[in-house]
Parts: sequence; structure tokens; C-alpha cells
Amino acid sequence: MRPELLHDGHGRRISDLRVSVTDRCNFRCQYCMPAEGLAWLERSELLSFEEIERLVTLFASLGVTDLRLTGGEPLVRRDFPRLVAMLAQVEGLDDLSLTTNGFLLERDAEALVAAGIGRVNVSIDSLQRDSFFELTRRDALPQVLRGLEALARHPEVHPVKVNAVAMRGFTEDEAVPFAEFARSSAFQVRFIEFMPLDADRNWSPDAVLAGDELRAIIDAVHPLEEVPREAHSTARIFRFRDGRGEIGFINPVSEPFCGDCNRIRLTAEGKLRTCLFSLHETDLREPLRAGASDAELERIVREAVWQKELKHQVNEPGFRQPARSMSAIGG
Repeated sequence: MRPELLHDGHGRRISDLRVSVTDRCNFRCQYCMPAEGLAWLERSELLSFEEIERLVTLFASLGVTDLRLTGGEPLVRRDFPRLVAMLAQVEGLDDLSLTTNGFLLERDAEALVAAGIGRVNVSIDSLQRDSFFELTRRDALPQVLRGLEALARHPEVHPVKVNAVAMRGFTEDEAVPFAEFARSSAFQVRFIEFMPLDADRNWSPDAVLAGDELRAIIDAVHPLEEVPREAHSTARIFRFRDGRGEIGFINPVSEPFCGDCNRIRLTAEGKLRTCLFSLHETDLREPLRAGASDAELERIVREAVWQKELKHQVNEPGFRQPARSMSAIGG
């Protein structure tokens, strides 16, 4: 008999799992990591592929249907396509996707598609080489764009989304070029508001370029019309009125979408996080390695998920930034 589906204490059914496969990254983006990087986890601390597969299988048995693989940068994990192939066989998963910075996509696109990846998000914060270097601290834009082109040769991977973090004083000049990129390609560009998850802790509300501001910049040049929001969607999607593509805005700071959040996260070392901004984590790695049964792991998961936060409280007095940065949590 199938177990009862996974719900939190606010009545939300949990069906979306983000799994970080590594905390390592080959970029040093200003909104995520310090220039000199962070202390990496030891390899023995990372969940093995077999441990990830077991936990994903457990979550799928509890009603998780959507799995996104993240990092750090997931493609730096050795033999990563093999993990994708393992997870593509997990019964109950309807959607297997990936978030990457795209630097290694030119090398890995074909293997990832063959392994079973269905959707890909590529993080590109500027289409100008010098600005890309300024934000990521890597002169890598041409290689990332070649990776996008390699992925575009596989139409079965759809949609391919390009994610850009929106930062005041930087992204205003990127808005129209990104819109024209979306209009001239098969990619859906999405702007994500800068969130307080940077390792340098330089985030402030003044640094957030709100999605509505960006939308107004684009709409003045290329008129937009909103598409009805799908349940659990993080993005507000707009189509260009002349029919040439779509663009999205993910506004967790100015327009929180916590009310129907169905997501949980598993860090690279096996900590379950029930919100991107959680201050508490639940360790699954140690019980797993100590020989816990699936029933015991299920009990731990259910107790943690039941206490999932109602909302992230970013805009409220007393908000505390998590100790981990985005790269250590998993995007």
C-alpha cells in the first residue's frame, strides 16, 4: 500500500525536491560566494550517488514528483551524468531537471540528455562579457553561451530557461538585451530578485531590483501581457504581445509566493531544509549511514516537513539570514 502523501503543518502537499549534489563551484558570483571561495566539504561528507538515490526513492514514495539537481555547480561532481541516469529510473518522478551555470554544458549536454534530464535552467546574469566577468569573477560568457547552443541541439530538453539575478545598479541595463535574447531564441529568460543568501552578507533591501521595475523597463520597449500563474509556480510569466516569446519574474522579496510552496531541499551532505531561508536543518545522512530503515527515515522526514515554515519573513522585523550561503544550500 502506498504511504500517505507528504504534507506540512499548514496543509501544503510537498511534491518538489531540490537536491544539491556538491557545494563546489567553478564561479565566484558576488551574490553567492566571496572572491576567494569557501571551505569545501570533504568528499566523505557528501552523499554518495547510492545514498542520493535511496533518499530520492523514499521521497518519491511519499508523493514527490518533481526533482531538481543543483549545487554549487552540479556538473563539477565527478561522473554526474551517471547519477542522472540512476535517478531517471526512480518510480514516481515525473520531472527531472537541472540548474547549472552552464560552464561545462558544452562538454556534458549530450550525456545529460541521454541520461534522462528533461529540463535545464542556466544561470546567466549578463549578456555582456565584461559585466558577466564583473559579477561572476570568471571570463566565461562565451563558453556558457556555447553550452546553451549545445543544449539547444536537443529539443527534447524543454523548456530551457535562462536565470538572471536582478541587482540594483547592475541589471537595469541588462533588461532590454535579455528581453531581445528571449524574443530571438527558444529560451525563456527569468529575472530572480537578489536574496539575502550571499556569503559576504552585503545584501540589503536597497540592493533588490524588484521584478515590477524590471517589467516596466521591458514593457516600455516590448509590450507584455501576463500569463495566468500555475499552482506552485515561483515565476510570474509574461508573453510579448506580438507573440515572440516569453519572459518571467521571480520575486521572492517583493512578492513572496510562500502560500502554496511545495518545495523542500536536501543539501550535498544530506541535511533536509524545509525552506530556502531555514535556520534549522534535519540530518538524514547520519541515520542513513547508521543503518536506519526506510520506515525510520520516513518518520524523520515527516516530522521535519510537518514543521515547514509558513513563510520566509525576509521583509519582516527580526529576519535572520541563514548561516549558509546559496552555494552551500543548493539553488
